[in-house]
Amino acid sequence: MATLSEVPKIDTRPPGPKNGPFLAHLPAFRKDPLAFLQKMFDTYGEIVHFKLANQRAYLIVNPDHIKDILVTRQANFTKSRVLQKAKVFLGEGLLTSEGKKHTVQRRLVQPAFHRQRLAGYAAQMVECSLNTRNRWHDGEVKDIDHEMMRLTLAIVGKTLFSADVEHEATEIGEALTEILGLFNTAMLPYSDLLQKLPLPSTKRFQRARARLDETIYGIIAERRKSQEDRGDLLSMMLLAQDEEAGGGMDDKQVRDEAMTLFLAGHETTANALTWTWYLLSQHPQVESRMQAEIDALGGRTPSMDDLPQLKYVEAVFAEAMRMYPPAWAVGRMSIESFELGGHLIPAKAILLLSPYVMQRHPDYFPNPTHFDPERWAAGEAEKRPKFSYFPFGGGARVCIGERFAWMEGVLAIAAIAQKWKLKLVPGHPVETKALITLRPKHGMRMTVHARQ
Repeated sequence: MATLSEVPKIDTRPPGPKNGPFLAHLPAFRKDPLAFLQKMFDTYGEIVHFKLANQRAYLIVNPDHIKDILVTRQANFTKSRVLQKAKVFLGEGLLTSEGKKHTVQRRLVQPAFHRQRLAGYAAQMVECSLNTRNRWHDGEVKDIDHEMMRLTLAIVGKTLFSADVEHEATEIGEALTEILGLFNTAMLPYSDLLQKLPLPSTKRFQRARARLDETIYGIIAERRKSQEDRGDLLSMMLLAQDEEAGGGMDDKQVRDEAMTLFLAGHETTANALTWTWYLLSQHPQVESRMQAEIDALGGRTPSMDDLPQLKYVEAVFAEAMRMYPPAWAVGRMSIESFELGGHLIPAKAILLLSPYVMQRHPDYFPNPTHFDPERWAAGEAEKRPKFSYFPFGGGARVCIGERFAWMEGVLAIAAIAQKWKLKLVPGHPVETKALITLRPKHGMRMTVHARQ
């Protein structure tokens, strides 16, 4: 038996900055979370402790530790405070539910994302992408972030709900922007109280939520009335009967799942595509190589069968999500204290796993601020630890639509790049805005040029 002196000592205090009174590092985190987290990693290393007001927080930037949290010991964690707050508008959907309820919900929704269904979605993805590219005219200046939101909204509407919601894109986009502002206040002390007060911001949020509910409940009501099984996700949810839990979904349950997939699905992919077009515009050699691969299709409309021939397009999309992951942070709260990397992490601590910071770790991505799709050449990704790159999360709560999003991104890029080159408007500022997703702070104004 080991003597007391032989038992390894656990350092209960990981490195980190000194914590000031009351708000501690919350103001700096809220002002620019990406810059704050990157500075924490650059200064203190792969496990950093700091306080956000009275909340203990830990930044984790190590693939093995991230795997430990998301996979090996996932039962010891719940969603973080910010996503718990998201129940205000997402309800008890896949993104916010916990435990057995989440398992049951995922089992009901999973068949909509099986491989055999993706083939049917692919044709609709391409059709929506062609509609987008056909609206553009040579020399036009476009808000590409808005264009990509409109495109991915149309795709989610048609593929998962057999609904044409593209004409509502502007109103839905404005409502979503208002709702995402909730996450700026979710970290504030007494935020629960603030959200109950009749403040102008609270009223705007309530109007935005009502606007989105109008669309979702309208789609559900129309389908209930027609009783038509269209073979899409909505039909599956309305007809679903869980064998273990018993019963199906009422309108509120369907609404919560639909809202989660409707918003999370289109918002994240739209941001990924926007950042992709920006990066391509800054790297003409990469753009030329990608266009050559697309041109090898011979001018025909890309399809799911062409995906194996679009590996460089996929690499471009992967590299864009490395540099600008739509979900820039994954949060977990510890249920019980646990040991991680020689440190004791207490119960009820927030663990911040940031794809943005992790995917710029120089040990795994040399020259990390350089856009280089060659990082994803055959065999290269396998040389890196799995959780050095996790734009879709991981473990039991990995994004259910991951394969859907990969296919959507590659086909949309290929279809649009067949006809157009996009160039950033000279002088247009490009900065990140980290809400729950990673948006361009000033939008993305680009000029569309017809390919010769």
